Amino acid sequence: MRASLIQIAVDEGESVESRRRRVAALVREQAGADLVVLPELWTTGAFAFEEFGSEAEPLEGPTYEAMAKAASDAGVWLHAGSIPERDPDGPLYNTSLVFSPSGDLAAAYRKIHRFGFDKGEAVLMSAGEDLVTVRLPDTTLGLATCYDLRFPELFRSLVDAGAETLVVPAGWPERRRAHWTLLAQARAIENQTFVLACGTAGTHAQVPQAGHSIVVDPWGTVLAEAGADQEVLTVDFDPGRVATTREQFPALKDRVLGITTPHRR
Repeated sequence: MRASLIQIAVDEGESVESRRRRVAALVREQAGADLVVLPELWTTGAFAFEEFGSEAEPLEGPTYEAMAKAASDAGVWLHAGSIPERDPDGPLYNTSLVFSPSGDLAAAYRKIHRFGFDKGEAVLMSAGEDLVTVRLPDTTLGLATCYDLRFPELFRSLVDAGAETLVVPAGWPERRRAHWTLLAQARAIENQTFVLACGTAGTHAQVPQAGHSIVVDPWGTVLAEAGADQEVLTVDFDPGRVATTREQFPALKDRVLGITTPHRR
């Protein structure tokens, strides 16, 4: 498979509509890839808390429409990062969208672990409840978002649901970049999966972003890592290595403690 991770820099002087057009053009440039991944909350910036409410949109809003068309135009599976979604009943969610190469919505994932403790996302947005996996022709994706990366039980549950490639869009700050790299490798090693972690570049609401999107294989080896300001990271990987790794080193079979969590596809 070929994956392209686009770590968009959010220019605070750029309108959301202009950013949608720019990102759609970047997605179309990845024609020939199998999977394209965008970062978390790229329409607003992950730390622009004051804009979540004003820029929130329904699930099938303008970002949905623009990204569905971009996926179809490029003929790629598109993990369109996440948007501030406003549910018809009122609550806000940090919601990821995945589109098929035909532009159909394949999955939506509402972020389960909200960051901020007693402020920001943690109080402005509601928590998702469902695990989400997506079957592609060559692998099954398990969906998580940013702060989720710190909660290994979520990823083990995704593996129990069949995930072989874990995709993590994020708006991760530069000051904790060491955690970003370490946790991405840990989730890959302990679950014997690929991890595709797509961060953002630039600065969001005066918070410098880490960039350094990363692709890790089931042994924890970093296959590719972007620089702080690199826009697109493209890497080829063999999804069949998940099964091979699990056969060669069958650690998952030695599990004693397990977690059972409802999930949906």
